[in-house]
Amino acid sequence: MNIMNFPLVLFVCSLIVLWVATRFGALLRKRGKVLQEDDLQDLNFVTGAVLTLLGLLIGFSFSMAISRYDQRKNYEEEEANAIGTEYVRTDFLPGEDAAAVRGLLRKYLDQRVLFYQTRNPRRLDEINAETARLQNEMWSKVRAAAAAQPNPVMAVVVSGMNDVLNTQGYTQAAWWNRIPLAAWGLMAAISIGCSMLIGLSVRHPRRLVFVIVPVAVSISFLLIADIDSPRGGLILVTPQNLLSLSQSLQSQ
Repeated sequence: MNIMNFPLVLFVCSLIVLWVATRFGALLRKRGKVLQEDDLQDLNFVTGAVLTLLGLLIGFSFSMAISRYDQRKNYEEEEANAIGTEYVRTDFLPGEDAAAVRGLLRKYLDQRVLFYQTRNPRRLDEINAETARLQNEMWSKVRAAAAAQPNPVMAVVVSGMNDVLNTQGYTQAAWWNRIPLAAWGLMAAISIGCSMLIGLSVRHPRRLVFVIVPVAVSISFLLIADIDSPRGGLILVTPQNLLSLSQSLQSQ
C-alpha cells in the first residue's frame, strides 16, 4: 500500500512521528549536559537553517504537485476535444461504418468518464480492459474503411482516431507521473531532524511548542499528497469536459 494515496493517513502518521521526534529531542536535552549560551546560539542557527531548507523542499514539492494536477486537467480537456472531433469526422465514413464508429465512440466516452470517477482498483482494471478493447475495435473499423477508400478525406478520419488513442496514453502517463518517493523520503528525514532540533533548542518546553511545527509540516504533507494523488483525497480532476461532451452527444 502506497501511503501517498491516502493523504489523511499520511497526515496522522506524520503528525505522530514528528511529535515523537520533538519529544525525543527534548528528552535528549533533559538528560544531557546543560548547554552554554554560545552552544544554544549555534544550535538555534542550525535549526533555523534546516527549517529554511525544509520550507524550500515543501515549496518545491507543492509546485511539482500543482504542475502535475494541471497536466491531468489539460489532458482531460484534450481527450474530450479529440473524441468530439473524431465523432464529427465519422460523417466521412460509409453509412454502416459511420454508425458503428459513433456507437463505439459513445461507449468509449463512457469508459473515459468512469476512468476519472472511480476509486476502486478492481473496477479500474475492468475499465482499462474495456477501454483497450474499444480502442482496438475502433481502430479496426477506421483502418478497414481507409484501406477500402484510400484518399485524403479518409486520412483525416484516421488522423482523428489516432489523436483519440494518443490522448488516452498521454492521460495515463500523466496519472502515473507522481512526486518521486525519494523526494518524500528526503522531506520526511529533514522534518524529523528539524523536530529533534526544536526539542533540543527549546529552553522551557511547553506542549504548544512541541505541536506547532509537527502540525504545520503535517498539514503541508497532507495538501501535497492530496493534490498529487489522482484518486485519493478530496482534490480530484473532475471530467467536466468529457461529461459535457457526453451530454451533447446524447442530446443529438
